[in-house]
Amino acid sequence: MGKKQRQPRQVDSAELAVIVERTKTGALGEEDFVKLKAAMDTLAFVTAELQAKGTSLERLRRLLFGAPTEKTDAVLRKAGQPAGRAQHQAEEKARAPGHGRTAAAAYTGASREKVAHASLHGGDACQGCLKGKVYPLKEPSVRVRVKGMAPLVATVWECARLRCNLCGEVYTAQAPEGVGEEKYDETAVAMTGLLKYGCGLPFHRIEKLQAGLGIPLPAATQWELVEAGASKLQPAFDEFLNQAAQAPVLHNDDTVMKVLALTREQVQAAAEGAPLKRTGVHTSGLLAVGQQHPIALFFTGRQHAGENLADVLRQRAAALSAPIQMSDAQTANVPGEFATLWANCLTHARRGFVDVATDFPAECTHVLEAFREVYRVDAVARKEGLTPAQRLARHQQESRPVLDGLKAWLEEQVTQRKVEPNSGLGQAITYLRKHWEKLTLFLREEGAPLDNNVCERALKKAILHRKNALFYQTLNGAHVGDVFMSLIHTVELCEGNPFDYLVALLRHPEAVAQAPGEWMPWNYQQALAAADAPSAS
Repeated sequence: MGKKQRQPRQVDSAELAVIVERTKTGALGEEDFVKLKAAMDTLAFVTAELQAKGTSLERLRRLLFGAPTEKTDAVLRKAGQPAGRAQHQAEEKARAPGHGRTAAAAYTGASREKVAHASLHGGDACQGCLKGKVYPLKEPSVRVRVKGMAPLVATVWECARLRCNLCGEVYTAQAPEGVGEEKYDETAVAMTGLLKYGCGLPFHRIEKLQAGLGIPLPAATQWELVEAGASKLQPAFDEFLNQAAQAPVLHNDDTVMKVLALTREQVQAAAEGAPLKRTGVHTSGLLAVGQQHPIALFFTGRQHAGENLADVLRQRAAALSAPIQMSDAQTANVPGEFATLWANCLTHARRGFVDVATDFPAECTHVLEAFREVYRVDAVARKEGLTPAQRLARHQQESRPVLDGLKAWLEEQVTQRKVEPNSGLGQAITYLRKHWEKLTLFLREEGAPLDNNVCERALKKAILHRKNALFYQTLNGAHVGDVFMSLIHTVELCEGNPFDYLVALLRHPEAVAQAPGEWMPWNYQQALAAADAPSAS
């Protein structure tokens, strides 16, 4: 007998809601009722998505798991469209030469030793032809040896003790010079902070790793180290905030975060029937660019990205003009009473067409090719090192005709009713038309970016922490994470060494507190050299 086919059963969502409400007064407890209602709400949402026009299983898969790539060629190829111009250019481009291994010059943190030849020196007679003389070459032969070791290493000094057999006096050998009284030095604090907030390793994983290598480092001790270290790093974080407030371009965005202390407070307030003004907790990322050096800032708490941006702009000099703000179109990103030139992210608008490219291949190809041309112009301007004014002129000359044609095409789709407004394509077109002025600010303002990708990349620090550590315990713990993440990612944006920078700040807290502007990632080497220089007698 063949397998019995299951007959689909039509169930009205409103009817389900009534049934769920009836269970509230039955045998189910309050907690079970909340879980059942959440499950039914999820079912209703998924059902509505599947019934929406233009929705496909592929789109639902991207909704649940995210798209593997949004590159134009990959999207169009999946939609059955011919490869674009960029792919043909990439295929014609010759493969870059190289052996595929990491060059020795990339090991900037490695110790280096010079090895002299055992028998030859410059000017000696050649041992081969016996006629010529050898001379040293500029480039030596290089070998790299990489060794494994614990992230945090320890040294145990066993100081000899001697005791008098008559009076009982004990004499203890002095520890070597430079061995302080503190068990953990600044490098241990910097490494713990870098592993936790820079690489996303939870304290318990670091504890397990260190224990396996014979150098115990309990999770509680790690927290004590980074909490004390954050207070020393706070002046540098405050200076970051002050300098970021003066930047001409500010990117901001949010991601969800969990703080257990706040969650318990919210649950208790809900159980007592008290209204909650703000139930969510977020980590806001703020990128200040347009200056000589970029600055990254993170803020975790109940405030949205716009409110955190407002706190930063309160330190902006009154003489400066309104900055350009780049974010998505959510009003939660707006800094309230502070005026900004608000630019919206072109990638967000583009993503609406990426999601429905398989359902509307021809229409989406037209839009995505236009966006690709705009990004090509911007990439060329960046490669040529154009000034903001020159970049603006280039976009006005080359990108404006493309976007003017795209805008006319969008108007034609709507006015001539070539697209269903409630379909996926119709919604993407509506979003693009609604925010057109903010999405094309780069055609009118010098330095206006195309998208908010740099901020979304920065928020991956917070997302990595959320995926591995799941939460912060308290708001104080969240602030410690914000301080470390801000300093670490700013140094990374400046192509510096985060470990060396953290160690320098932790070893000179008084000097950093007195003049934090001299201890920024791009100039701290001079202050460090002056602080470590021996004083004249």
